[in-house]
Amino acid sequence: MNVFRILGDLSHLLAMILLLGKIWRSKCCTGISGKSQILFALVFTTRYLDLFTNFISIYNTVMKVVFLLCAYVTVYMIYGKFRKTFDSENDTFRLEFLLVPVIGLSFLENYSFTPLEILWTFSIYLESVAILPQLFMISKTGEAETITTHYLFFLGLYRALYLANWIRRYQTENFYDQIAVVSGVVQTIFYCDFFYLYVTKGRCRENSVAGTVSVTNPFNV
Repeated sequence: MNVFRILGDLSHLLAMILLLGKIWRSKCCTGISGKSQILFALVFTTRYLDLFTNFISIYNTVMKVVFLLCAYVTVYMIYGKFRKTFDSENDTFRLEFLLVPVIGLSFLENYSFTPLEILWTFSIYLESVAILPQLFMISKTGEAETITTHYLFFLGLYRALYLANWIRRYQTENFYDQIAVVSGVVQTIFYCDFFYLYVTKGRCRENSVAGTVSVTNPFNV
């Protein structure tokens, strides 16, 4: 395991903690796409079915459990504890537009036609597009809370670090996972416009009172 993998995992974990912390402190989930969080929970569930059958390391097992817990606690807080604050009117992305092609592709392009392998492949493909409902929601409203932009930034950083991890593994181990790499590149592309806005702030206006960022040219999704 190289430093890019560890930093990527930590960035991913930080993104999830930031989102959970935001919801818990504000007692509100406005601006957060529940549909994206459902997709991420589905990603972790189908990817980590080997949790009790394939032990790799304590680090690997702990991270799997933490990601699963964070994902389902987030979904619970959005649709359960703080459901009255959920902005369902703007969280309108049609999930079938993602799920149907992802399911089909998982059966067509995989390494082994077995249930666990197909579900793992499904999780990789789904993760590459799971953020689209959130980006669509931001493009629809034209603004996002500052903490939500931090969440998206660290999610994008996680994917970028994993690309570096795969490059490093290819150089040192001659290891190449075409499905994971291609899906990771696709996912990173979705964050490119957001990264530009986040880093430069050139086209964003931060409202210090409301803690929101207004976007004059929304994400291209």
